[in-house]
Amino acid sequence: MKVLYIAPVGSDVYLPARAEICERAGNAGTAIDIVSLPPGRPTHVEYHAYEAMVLADVVRHSYAAANKYDAFIIGCFYDLGLREAREVSGRTVVTAPCQASTSIAMALGNTFSILVGRRKWIPKMTENVRMYGLEHAMVSMRAVDLGVHDFQSHAESEDRLMETGRRCVEEDGAEVLILGCTAEFGFHEKMQDELGVPVLDPMLSALKYAEMLVEGAQRFGWYPSRKWGSEAPPEEEMAAWGLFDREPPTGTFIEAGSLASRSLAKKIPAE
Repeated sequence: MKVLYIAPVGSDVYLPARAEICERAGNAGTAIDIVSLPPGRPTHVEYHAYEAMVLADVVRHSYAAANKYDAFIIGCFYDLGLREAREVSGRTVVTAPCQASTSIAMALGNTFSILVGRRKWIPKMTENVRMYGLEHAMVSMRAVDLGVHDFQSHAESEDRLMETGRRCVEEDGAEVLILGCTAEFGFHEKMQDELGVPVLDPMLSALKYAEMLVEGAQRFGWYPSRKWGSEAPPEEEMAAWGLFDREPPTGTFIEAGSLASRSLAKKIPAE
């Protein structure tokens, strides 16, 4: 099984850590490549304007990864470009952290809460949960007043997440907690040990959900639909317009098992 994880930002600051986590968490036989966007792109997408600037890059990577990878993961809890990427992914399944985490949460409990960094994030993430049909089960979405780049550097990150998670469980009635940012890695085990409920790391959720989808595709033929709303753009039209003539913009590329940064000009490899 071959998986491509894209960090839709122009920074590789967390890539080695993410690669190591994914390699430890993946099933035997799962090879995970990780790629970031090049310098000059936003280093986080907390703002919708930044999100719009990298959306086309995500679509280009999905098109380039189509049928060369078994799964493609968009590494942002905003799930930015999920629908758009799926349209051009061929037989490659595409998933993202919010949809994966909320789906898993519903298999583990009746209710869940999402712990986000800043209040700024709540409207967009709430819209996504509503679109996935799970708003009825989300009892709260609480902010811990930390930005994307604060979680791994702020001295109070763990304490804030722990205290906020405790309030979600005891005051809001959450049976499952979801960490609402892919930069919130390294906290879930201690939190669930102390709080007594499942705590989902969204990066791990997306990876395990992708592995499940790939198994479904390979064993049962459950490939992405191409009917009606899931119809792909005509290949001849995209070719005539030259939409994907160039390689997708790539920053750092970490090949499965290598944990070594590759050239900034590295292309997405074919099988």
